[in-house]
Amino acid sequence: MNPALGPALLFCPADRPDRFEKAAERADAVILDLEDAVAPANKVAARGYLIDAHLDPARVIVRINGIDTPEAVADIATLSQTDFRLIMVPKAESAKSIARLDPRFEVIAQCETARGFVRAEKVAAAPNVVGLGWGSEDLVASLGGTSSRRADGGYRDVVRHARSRLLLAAAAHGIAAIDAVHVDIADDVGLRHEAEDAAASGFQASACIHPAQVATIRAAYRPDAGTVARSRRLLAAATGERGAFRFEGRMVDEPVLRHARTVISRAEA
Repeated sequence: MNPALGPALLFCPADRPDRFEKAAERADAVILDLEDAVAPANKVAARGYLIDAHLDPARVIVRINGIDTPEAVADIATLSQTDFRLIMVPKAESAKSIARLDPRFEVIAQCETARGFVRAEKVAAAPNVVGLGWGSEDLVASLGGTSSRRADGGYRDVVRHARSRLLLAAAAHGIAAIDAVHVDIADDVGLRHEAEDAAASGFQASACIHPAQVATIRAAYRPDAGTVARSRRLLAAATGERGAFRFEGRMVDEPVLRHARTVISRAEA
């Protein structure tokens, strides 16, 4: 997996160069945000800060402005003067628009509208797309709703459906799926449960908006010692086996072995 894709991806406003290095140090990758995090009056300055940034390009994602806007054209022109080659396209809805981008750039497409989620499979198939991400609040806004979560903090059914659709689209095309941010910074328990579910479901990473969330996400994606040990025993027991077999009271076949390999891969990463 691309080292910039997880498990903890930390957003950082592109007009705050004083935070760039700290964000990159604390997370697995930093998402330098030229879109929502930067006021229109600061976008020109933010592009200049990207040119002057001294960060490892392998661990940087740059979120540009909407793909069909003049701001996005300026963003791409700026990034062409840097070594940053992984970009995040917000509110992605058109595979054709994404495919027309400068081929030097790889793309994480953010599905954030009803139209974007309905077209997620086509977007995922674009040749330059290496990952799909998503956003819940923009989605609900595009539906005419007022909140992505119920009173207990859980996602509403339509949001859970959209999240699942994005994960399936990414997996079908062999690209990364990145889970949405947990906006309640003080809700560490909710973040942990959400990140654990993301890891168990097949997401490669979770985005976050505060450095304090990084450790929780990393822990959620890291298999515990007991799970790792059992997975190693299972794979060892499978040596020489053909077809299904019994292991520690449970019937095992190839999908279960694949689960175990994923556990070991994450533990070693």
